[in-house]
Amino acid sequence: MVPGEVILAEGSSLNDPKVLCLIKDITSPLLPRWNINLPASTSAIDLYKDVAKKVNYQLNSFTLVWFSESEDNEGVDIYSCGNKSLMDIGFLPNNKRNTLQIRDKDGLQPVLIGTDAASGTDHEMAPIISVDDTSPVTSPILDQASGSSSMNPTYDYSYASVINKSDTGYVGLVNQAMTCYLNSLLQTLFMTPEFRNAIYRWKYTRNESSSSNIPYQLQRLFSVMQTSKKRAVETMDITRSFGWDSSEVWQQHDVQELCRVMFDALEKTWKKTDQANLINDLYQGQMKDYVKCLECGYESARNDTYLDIPLVIRPFGSNESYSSVEDALKAFVSPETLNESNQYFCEKCNKKNDAHKGLKFITFPYFLTLQLKRFDFDYSTMHRIKLNDKMTFPDILDLNSFIDEDEQMPSSENTETSEMNHTAHNNQEETNDEADKLNKAASMVATNTKNKREQENRGPYVYELFSIMIHSGSAAGGHYYAYIKSFTDGLWYCFNDQHVTRITYDDIRKTYGGGVSGYRGCYSSAYSSSTNAYMLMYRQVDPKRNKTFVSVQDFPEHLLKLMEEMKQVEETEKKQREVEKNTCKIKLFGLHPETNKLLDAKLEVHKDKTLVEATEMAHKLLEFEDTVPVTQCRLVKYDEYNDALEKSYEGEEQTLMGELLGGVKSQYLFDLFLETRKEDEEFQVYKYGGVTLRVSVIDLKEEYISNPITIRAYLTMSVKELKNTISTKTGLPLESMRVVLEKYYNDLRLLAAPSKTLQAENFAKSNKVYVECNDGADALLSFPQSKLHKILDRHANTIRLFVTLPPLQPNSKTISPNNVDNQENAIEKSLGNLQIDQKDCKNHDNATNSIGSGITTTETQGQSDNEIASYREATKINDAELNSLLSKDKNKDTEICDSKTSEETSNKQESETNNDASLTKTNSEKRDNDDKEKDDSCPEKEFKEDWDNEINSTNAEDEESSSLNCENKKQWYFKTGECVEPSTESRVIDVQVDKRITLKAFKNCLEPLVGVSSQNFKIYRVYANNQEFEIVRLTDTLQSHSDEGKISVKLGRALKKGECRVKVFLLSPNEAEPCKFLFDWILAKGQTVRSSKIEIQVELKRSSDLDIPLNRLRLRKKSWKNPAAVYVDTQVYDEDIPIFSNWELFVEILQEPEKVESSGQLVLFVRRWLPSQFKLEPFQEVILDDCTVVELRKQIGVISGISTDCIDFAKGRGAFPSEISLLEMQTDLEWNPHVTTLNSWPLYITDDGAVIYYRDSKEELIDLTEEQKKEIRKKENARLNRTGHKIIYSPRKERALKIYTDIPSSP
Repeated sequence: MVPGEVILAEGSSLNDPKVLCLIKDITSPLLPRWNINLPASTSAIDLYKDVAKKVNYQLNSFTLVWFSESEDNEGVDIYSCGNKSLMDIGFLPNNKRNTLQIRDKDGLQPVLIGTDAASGTDHEMAPIISVDDTSPVTSPILDQASGSSSMNPTYDYSYASVINKSDTGYVGLVNQAMTCYLNSLLQTLFMTPEFRNAIYRWKYTRNESSSSNIPYQLQRLFSVMQTSKKRAVETMDITRSFGWDSSEVWQQHDVQELCRVMFDALEKTWKKTDQANLINDLYQGQMKDYVKCLECGYESARNDTYLDIPLVIRPFGSNESYSSVEDALKAFVSPETLNESNQYFCEKCNKKNDAHKGLKFITFPYFLTLQLKRFDFDYSTMHRIKLNDKMTFPDILDLNSFIDEDEQMPSSENTETSEMNHTAHNNQEETNDEADKLNKAASMVATNTKNKREQENRGPYVYELFSIMIHSGSAAGGHYYAYIKSFTDGLWYCFNDQHVTRITYDDIRKTYGGGVSGYRGCYSSAYSSSTNAYMLMYRQVDPKRNKTFVSVQDFPEHLLKLMEEMKQVEETEKKQREVEKNTCKIKLFGLHPETNKLLDAKLEVHKDKTLVEATEMAHKLLEFEDTVPVTQCRLVKYDEYNDALEKSYEGEEQTLMGELLGGVKSQYLFDLFLETRKEDEEFQVYKYGGVTLRVSVIDLKEEYISNPITIRAYLTMSVKELKNTISTKTGLPLESMRVVLEKYYNDLRLLAAPSKTLQAENFAKSNKVYVECNDGADALLSFPQSKLHKILDRHANTIRLFVTLPPLQPNSKTISPNNVDNQENAIEKSLGNLQIDQKDCKNHDNATNSIGSGITTTETQGQSDNEIASYREATKINDAELNSLLSKDKNKDTEICDSKTSEETSNKQESETNNDASLTKTNSEKRDNDDKEKDDSCPEKEFKEDWDNEINSTNAEDEESSSLNCENKKQWYFKTGECVEPSTESRVIDVQVDKRITLKAFKNCLEPLVGVSSQNFKIYRVYANNQEFEIVRLTDTLQSHSDEGKISVKLGRALKKGECRVKVFLLSPNEAEPCKFLFDWILAKGQTVRSSKIEIQVELKRSSDLDIPLNRLRLRKKSWKNPAAVYVDTQVYDEDIPIFSNWELFVEILQEPEKVESSGQLVLFVRRWLPSQFKLEPFQEVILDDCTVVELRKQIGVISGISTDCIDFAKGRGAFPSEISLLEMQTDLEWNPHVTTLNSWPLYITDDGAVIYYRDSKEELIDLTEEQKKEIRKKENARLNRTGHKIIYSPRKERALKIYTDIPSSP
């Protein structure tokens, strides 16, 4: 079969309708999609058999799934459709595409016909080196399928060439998201006999959680990989044992970094066990780091250990790369010459001499890990790059010549032999004579015994390549997979996540790099991506140490027990999957009989359960057991979108749910509703085409709306017939019944024409209906003017809010029992006829439906824009007053603010305003007294004398006042419920309010509950994440607030028009904490800096006990942590200084009177560095009249006494106070930049607050000893870490790879 071939079924006529099937085998990634044309009358089972024949699969060993374009489901299993024709199933004829997929069956790979799972198939690809061949010479292998060993890739797309799990004998690993690097390393460790056997020998002691024990999870994974028949297994248990969450699997990491981190975690876990030294025994080698004097030969050295060897691909600054691993290893041990200014101080010669500095290998590990450093940084483009240069590596690597001569002296004969072998290897790479290479390979295979003897003479460090971890991609990202040689059969396999296939030597040569022509790797890109080896693993050739894998029969007892437990768990999961496969999952709704709240849940019922059993499950799921018996419940078909009941299932109580719901589906187009009834009621019969009515009964006298009941009607019914149905259901009389339909939100329509049909009245699938029949007098009025309309209007717009009142202060005035009546009288007097009702609000619906007669009428309060009301002096009430207030006149709702009350409240607020010591003058008073002398200690607020601005401000205020005056004529509902949390720390009041009420009217209603004037508290909206945002505009309504929302009330003067709340911080440059928050403050647009300083001066005295003269108090801008522009007294907010909400401001206390006179001056912080004393002096300040270097040096010379010619300066880095280690002062700062102005690069100083370091150029740096440097470094690290000012400059921060272990590190 040729890829893309269209096959016409045998015996079909060209005139018959045909269906085009596009088939893809997703169990193998190398197979192409193919097409097949079949008659539409072909049965499903014939299609299944035809596909099985084409792909050579055994019947019933795979699943064939068809995906319909019209349905959103998981597809149709063709085999289960039996003898149904393709047309009956729903296949599209006339060359329309029908997509089918071949999938695994029950997680098992499809079985090829004639294939035995226990034996491999004869394949055209041979192993690179025979199991017994330890020759150091690399021999290319003939690709028998093509007859050559060309480097050009050839792919055989026939099904016979695909190596399935049953053929390779190996299991893949599922890629969770971006865990290909983890899969490559795990497969390499699994294919390492010594490591796998050690994992099997380790016994889990159950001293810790098994889910976090890494060796235990490796043991489970390796045993599953060795025994499973699945194509691939999951690694989620492994990543969970690492302490990773779901976000970690979306992070790309380096496979070499993972190897290091995983080995470290295993060593911590294995402490004090038999495997404590396993990693070191297998992977650790020793090297010597030395410096050798070239004059006397003295050598200073220390020994280090290593787990892997990083090999440079291309030396720094060079355009040529190393051609082979051997060359890179030679460069690794090549010494560096220390000469000229970098000479080495020889202790023996007691002087500086030329020396060699380098590394020497002492021992190599049993498993040698080589990392090819392909990722580098290009300093010309300032980007990370990947080096795709070609670097060859041998199958047999002889490292005896790299051992330190002092440790082991190889003979000259051995050295010569090694060099000859390397030369032979290089010659083989360069020759183009394939026949000659084959002859050499055959010769080597024939002389394996001789090669072994030669290797014994050569030395112990001869290694065999067995794993190549490959990176395909660029420095920005890519994909890892591994080529691994099996020590069992000597064959090479590609482990690419869940796919395991055989490979040829051509595939290995392509991993050398260098860009093989015509080859694209597993990951291709339009940029500099390529596929090449990244990490190599070799095993030492040592027959005494080389092990084979432990077979299943030889598993330890504890491992056999573990496998039995895993088998039982797998069987349980398999049964559970079978149950899940036959479980109908559908959304369930229900109205709670008591709370009347709509509940929802997910009903999971087996398809073989009856409707009665499903009803019992739904009854229990919604927790109706304690409220209504199951005999008074039934399940009906429900449309959630339209809130409509579609159909009831009378007479189908014993019908199976699978049949009732139309089978098991991933998604249903309808839902179920658990309907309840009273004991003396009967369920209505619901048929398709009906409409659902939610009927609520209204009691005009009590002003109460009942919970809705459900009634089924039909569009052909008349209004008169509807009234009869409602009367039968509710028992209400027909004669005086009024029925109101709420079509849309607040769209109320009285159904006054008895003969009209419901369809003519525009009834929808679901409708809200209100019924009233008690008040004949109200029925005579027009509906918009009736009390019925008024109550319904309130009901539609009333929301329930939970209002958190500010906590009572410890020093609050307590009301004695004798003064309670007097306090209540005072409250009533201050509130006029305000009365608050107290009723139980047990649930939301009852609270909302209990509509009282309370009406709130808003008022306009005369306020001056220059008023500064202090909430600290406002009166407060405590819990006794609050409870007294809430319990007053329980049968009446809130009714506030007629004209008399508005006048009394306004007079009361005027009295409070006049008595407030912090009040300021109005604009007119300021103009009258403009020529008077001002006292600095007088707390007055100054405003700019700009008549036009004042007129504009007045117009804006008049516009808002006009809006509020219109608000006075409206009446809103406001009713308080019980105190939900009546504690001192938290007082939460249940409030029902019309959401059309303005913020101003709402605050007026809350005044008696808070205990202060509405000007002296603020309203915050609390969101679901407990974030709070202040509501400022008095004309805004509560329309955006949701039912059962939260409101928080906080003491503090509310903002008026043109005001902003700012945060004030104290700036102390020479303190350990240079930036400290003080308080929140209010600034007004048009206010001068001087007037705000006067107010802040008073607040500093009151709150912080700081008595600061006004001429030593400075305000300046705060930009993040940095002090910025200094404000002068004459500047005006919003004109000269932009202000906004949550703006931040610095207060700075000066040591002498303010010298800054103009905003054009530049104010800088300077700090002297004393190299001879190795210390920094405190911050000082310089004021520059122009931004030049000459002016800077001049002003520094004034405060320091240093000649301007001897001043060196440098700009500080990072956020204020620009801390830097003393050890880095001389080297890390850019001293004396070549600029003439301060606003030039690299200084770029354009605003106040920059930090400048300076020094005397004649002052010499003190010569510190190593001990002194160590002590200073210790102190500086502690200081910088404590203050948090140490800045680490990094162009990119990557997420570090970490494995979290529960075993603490031993000291």
